[in-house]
Amino acid sequence: MTHSTTSPHDTHVRAISGELSHKPHQVAAVAKLLDEGATVPFISRYRKEATGSLDEVAVAAIRDRLIELGELDKRREAILGSLSERDLLTDDLKKAVENARDKAQLEDIYLPHRPKRRTRASMARERGLEPLANVLFAQRGANPATEAKQYVNSAKDVPDIATALAGARDIIAELVSENPKARDAMRTLFSKRGRFVSVMVKGKVDEGETYRDWFDWDEPVSRIPGHRALAMFRGEREGMLRLSLRPPEDDALGLMHRSVLRGDGADSREVGVALADCYKRLLGPSIENELRAEVKKRADIEAIRVFAANLRELLLAAPLGQKRVLALDPGFRTGAKLTVLDAQGALRDHTTIFPVGSQKQRDDAAETLRNLCRKHDVQAIAIGNGTAGRETEAFVNGVNLGIPAMLVNESGASIYSASDVARKEFPDLDLTVRGSVSIGRRLMDPLAELVKVDPKSIGVGQYQHDVDQGALKSGLDDVVESCVNLVGVDLNTASAELLGYVSGLGSVLAGNIVAHRDENGPFSTRKQLLKVKRLGPKAFEQAAGFLRVRGKDPLDASAVHPERYGLVKQMARDGGCSVADLIGAPDIGKMVRVEEYVSEEVGLPTLRDIMAELAKPGRDPRAGFSVFSFAEGVNEIKDLEVGMKLPGIVTNVTKFGAFVDLGVHRDGLVHISQIADRFVREPSEVVAAGREVEVTVIGIDEKRGRINLSMKKNPNIDMQ
Repeated sequence: MTHSTTSPHDTHVRAISGELSHKPHQVAAVAKLLDEGATVPFISRYRKEATGSLDEVAVAAIRDRLIELGELDKRREAILGSLSERDLLTDDLKKAVENARDKAQLEDIYLPHRPKRRTRASMARERGLEPLANVLFAQRGANPATEAKQYVNSAKDVPDIATALAGARDIIAELVSENPKARDAMRTLFSKRGRFVSVMVKGKVDEGETYRDWFDWDEPVSRIPGHRALAMFRGEREGMLRLSLRPPEDDALGLMHRSVLRGDGADSREVGVALADCYKRLLGPSIENELRAEVKKRADIEAIRVFAANLRELLLAAPLGQKRVLALDPGFRTGAKLTVLDAQGALRDHTTIFPVGSQKQRDDAAETLRNLCRKHDVQAIAIGNGTAGRETEAFVNGVNLGIPAMLVNESGASIYSASDVARKEFPDLDLTVRGSVSIGRRLMDPLAELVKVDPKSIGVGQYQHDVDQGALKSGLDDVVESCVNLVGVDLNTASAELLGYVSGLGSVLAGNIVAHRDENGPFSTRKQLLKVKRLGPKAFEQAAGFLRVRGKDPLDASAVHPERYGLVKQMARDGGCSVADLIGAPDIGKMVRVEEYVSEEVGLPTLRDIMAELAKPGRDPRAGFSVFSFAEGVNEIKDLEVGMKLPGIVTNVTKFGAFVDLGVHRDGLVHISQIADRFVREPSEVVAAGREVEVTVIGIDEKRGRINLSMKKNPNIDMQ
């Protein structure tokens, strides 16, 4: 996916360089390439000389910060325009706006001048009470009652001294709440001393059982983990919890008093009353809302990062490869939808069997399995891990087919089967049959199949519906794009959905490629891409290195970019051999001395990448496939016993632990304290989604469906 950004100002380059600890020329190079339409994978893979070998993470961070600073500039220009239109833009104000370092400071500067609805302070000004507010705020020993008496005027709706003083205090309260220094000081106090307090909403004891842990909660805002904050925000949104994110009130009022009060006279006491009102009604709620937004943003970033890491592991799971697969989408009442796929993933047969029905149904199912496996020479069996998955697995293993049968995570398969993509691919098939096809293809190539599903539906995140949806989509799209381009894509077999994630393409060009392929047959060279409708030189430059074509030129099947074909051919000529002789040569390091080919345009980083690719062209970076099996006889939570040691698959890694599938239709939790025999700062240091682990059952709450697990070698188990 291409992300565009405007050309950054030199100040942005310097700022980002300092923030991210990169050299200015590296940041400037990334900014220029992004501005020219280059993608993150392309920049990190094929422009290492320009960026100083910055990886994808670094390039993406620069891109994101450039976008943030660009948005800040847009807001700055909008504010300057608004002030200018209303003849409020003084030289000092313009300078302050132009020098604002972040959004909070910018908005603080603008706050006193922004158009606003009528407030208590503005109405007091309309009644002529601003001079009185100024006298009191100066705190020079004025007598409030004597001063206020001058402003009593029934015609202006100021019938008495008390009304005049109340109006003056409203003006003072607003002045203080809009003062940039006061706001900044209060913001710092909230950040450092704020408490995240959660209490139950009255009468919600039973209804809010899910949130019982937070019915009476209090911890520093600065230390609250993101997952806990998101959980409590959700509880508040559902009306079960009442939250407060504030420092002790005495601390806040003390800060205001020290900053504003200049004595203990009667006028200062009036100001003190105004300050209390300011904090309660204006400044406190305003800064609390800012803090809430900041805590939510931090929590979102953390949740998206964890989600992205889990998604990456799942997408890069080991593929079975091009094998003939029989796939089963299990079910009790409606039976198991069975499909047979050829080595390219094309549907060859489908039917329904009842492996957990009556004896006759089971016998018929076994016969059907045997016949289809013989007919299509099936090499592997994929079984969805949802409802009736373990029972179906046990049945298949009992038929003794001599073919490996594996449970496959089917999260999101139902989403795919009802999607436009699935309807277009299989317009005449039932949803459940499409789901079975997806399960089989996931076993063959998880990445190629999972790109067809919205990443949020794959089931490897938490609170995905609570976080900023735009940021979530952007973060997950980055992960999918990174994985697709890391592995590389076969130009002649890839779906439009998979091609859409290739650097520089997108959905429109991906569709055009498939249409061209359908009309003209398979591509024999990368160069033929330039014949695809609307695919020009720029898109070709960005995409070509990540596409594989097994045809005339052996380099087309590698990750060597076409712009470097001439260099490789020169290496072959210098070595007295052909390019084909170089590819895969065991002694290529002796045949080619890369230092001899260093130039101003091509440096050692690119040359080393080329040599690595020539040594193992088109190598799949994913791990080798291995067959995994759950423990026999452990199919439901009631089959578990405390102390059992069981194999499992990590399905989700969070900040507080890892969830593990034991094959009992309910994932167990390995709390972070049980991840290892040593201190672990984050579970991701030890485990990742999709990894095989051995766990010990240390607690079972069958009523609440909770299973507590440990990965320690000798965990403490309370057998009571």
